[in-house]
Amino acid sequence: MKKKDKEILHELYVELVKLQKEIISSNLKLLIILEGRDAAGKDGTIKNITKHLSPRDTRVVALSKPSEREMQEWYFQRYATHLPVSGEMAIFNRSWYNRAGVEKVMNFCTDKQYNLFFDTVGLFEKILVDEGLIIMKYYLDISKEEQEKRLKERKKDPLKQWKISPIDNDAQKYWKEYSEARDKMLLKTNFPYSPWFIVNAEDKETAHISLIGHLLSHLKYKGKKKSLLKHDSTLVYPATPENIEEKLF
Repeated sequence: MKKKDKEILHELYVELVKLQKEIISSNLKLLIILEGRDAAGKDGTIKNITKHLSPRDTRVVALSKPSEREMQEWYFQRYATHLPVSGEMAIFNRSWYNRAGVEKVMNFCTDKQYNLFFDTVGLFEKILVDEGLIIMKYYLDISKEEQEKRLKERKKDPLKQWKISPIDNDAQKYWKEYSEARDKMLLKTNFPYSPWFIVNAEDKETAHISLIGHLLSHLKYKGKKKSLLKHDSTLVYPATPENIEEKLF
């Protein structure tokens, strides 16, 4: 990473600490949802956001495959138990949007369940917002070539073996299907009260800086250094139909 980028990132860490102080003192509830293809950089993004934050007041949620019992529950039930309470920030590494992505593509849900998701997710998020949650949703976007490169590196790196899953092998095979599911998800769930933002994550370091800067610029907290938070609109942008059509890989 360039020296300048390191300096910017350090300043953003300071801003994140200010934000957390505001969340705690004002009893705010912040929910950050990170979605994206396999190897898009969700784990690294979370590590950068949480690096200097209080672990007591920051929760990272990365749920595994649902149990037999959970499969019998109301779909949102297992996610709802992990939502932030007052004074907390929660980051979901994938979320209920699994149903609109991997579950649809890999036939882990029925068409009825898939359609019901779209009929109800807006109401679910509206209830959360009405209850005081601040929801920030980000989709990390990478090219097919970059994904292939990262998946190959993952297999070789002994420190990333825990990331490998059987579904990795299908990421490239079903690229088109994932793209179609992604587009539909973004178009149908880009709500005014919980909008989607797309992050060009081809370069990990610039993606981290841009996402954190964008996040901070959209939230209110004391002592904000506004001059630092001019994010690159070519790297983080709203999920409008035009942007989905023209900018996504």
